[in-house]
Amino acid sequence: MTEPTLTVRFFARLREELDTDSLSLPANDGQTVNDLLTQLASRGGRWAQLKGDQPVMVAVNQAMAKPATAVKAGDEVAFFPPVTGG
Repeated sequence: MTEPTLTVRFFARLREELDTDSLSLPANDGQTVNDLLTQLASRGGRWAQLKGDQPVMVAVNQAMAKPATAVKAGDEVAFFPPVTGG
């Protein structure tokens, strides 16, 4: 039996800075977007920016999400930097 997973995608400068556009991670029962951010940030180095001073925006299955949004096996979670205007 295969382990249930999430697909995590990174866009814009996050993709460039983390040197990856997607990951497949184990899905845990009761996991939230914030749990996922904490897990990724704990990798250290460039990954720490995911929980840093500049918040990232998150979408779960192409719908904007909040840190408390639950994620489950089969979901696609996308992280991207906030849109800035000038």
